Amino acid sequence: MKRAELLQKLINVGIVSVVRADSPEKAMKIADAVIAGGVKGIELTYTVPHADTVIADLVKKYAGTDTVIGAGTVLESVSARLAIIAGAEFIVSPTFDAEVAKMCNLYQVPYIPGIFTPHEAQEALMAGSEVVKLFPGSMATPAAIKEYRGPFPYLNVMPSGGVNVDNLEAWFKAGATVVGAGGGLVGPAENDDFAGVTENAEAYMAALERAR
Repeated sequence: MKRAELLQKLINVGIVSVVRADSPEKAMKIADAVIAGGVKGIELTYTVPHADTVIADLVKKYAGTDTVIGAGTVLESVSARLAIIAGAEFIVSPTFDAEVAKMCNLYQVPYIPGIFTPHEAQEALMAGSEVVKLFPGSMATPAAIKEYRGPFPYLNVMPSGGVNVDNLEAWFKAGATVVGAGGGLVGPAENDDFAGVTENAEAYMAALERAR
């Protein structure tokens, strides 16, 4: 039941913000700004120094809310286990990794691997992934979801990379289960403009409301 509950929580938030930063402190500020704007899904990437500590801090800070905290850019099973122990509620990778899938299955935590071909989609489904990350989304179009669902009618897709306020509605109308948002959402943080990140999050949430 744990994985099913976490999956539903992830689907409910609708938008997952990809948080990258060069320090734990900045990563926390970005995540806080995103959440303040209404986006309640956080994918804290393992490119952030001491990512597992940041994940633990976010999980503690937002415990008991509808916020869902996960780990991204997870390339191998050791990082996956550290993230899960820190409290990560889902694991995201840029590609599929069988050992990461096994680790997530062991702890009943959703694993969302990156895919771009039918072969990769099938591999992920066979390993138990209920949601796959269409990455990079900027190299595909919303119409790709329909094409994937020809051979894989039960495939749940999270496009990530290139999802923005202007095309978010198109992705959901095409059948996206949830979307990942990166630079288009958190870009102002490059200049320490965290108020700008919050404003962007509000715009994304308005687009999500229109899409749903």
